[in-house]
Amino acid sequence: MVIRHADSARDGEAIAAIYAPFVTDTPVSFEDVAPTPAEIAARIERLTETHAWLVAEDGGEILGYAYACPHRERAAYRWATEVTVYVDPRHQRRGVGRSLYEALLATLAERGYRIALAVIALPNDASVGLHEACGFELVGVCRRIGFKFDTWWDVGWWQRDLGAWDQLSRIDDQSSSSSSASVGQASTARRASPSRSGGTSDSSMIG
Repeated sequence: MVIRHADSARDGEAIAAIYAPFVTDTPVSFEDVAPTPAEIAARIERLTETHAWLVAEDGGEILGYAYACPHRERAAYRWATEVTVYVDPRHQRRGVGRSLYEALLATLAERGYRIALAVIALPNDASVGLHEACGFELVGVCRRIGFKFDTWWDVGWWQRDLGAWDQLSRIDDQSSSSSSASVGQASTARRASPSRSGGTSDSSMIG
């Protein structure tokens, strides 16, 4: 299994196929219309400008994906990011989700983000277990905040620190350019402040 940066041109269709059943058949996603491959491709391009979108691939097949997006637009939130992961049900319980998260969180930390937030529609024991195994802690629950399938759903918020709080002022002064190096090479790359554009949309390998 290889973890790599998503490519909007070649991965949009596979990612859309993985995601669609979560939209149409479950409350895991609060979207009610599954996005098209073209819309997924546009999301990949948009989010890789400032955050990251990764896929797990084995033998040319996409097993799952994980990405990060802005938490809120106010400037003071620029160190926080929301993360999510989806794994094809046929490939669950193989460590795909955890491998994707490990690579994603390392990438986000290198790019200057300090807090990762995960939003989980409840109940969802499998997702809660994955996030807590990856170091996330429950920080709150919004009661009956989502309405889907004629049912009101609770939403839990999980949070994980990404570290290096004392480096915020230094990171904020650095260039907005970001290297397309892999996570394994990231120590030599220039970090980009998350308040500005600077992600990578290449498809280089992670790790």
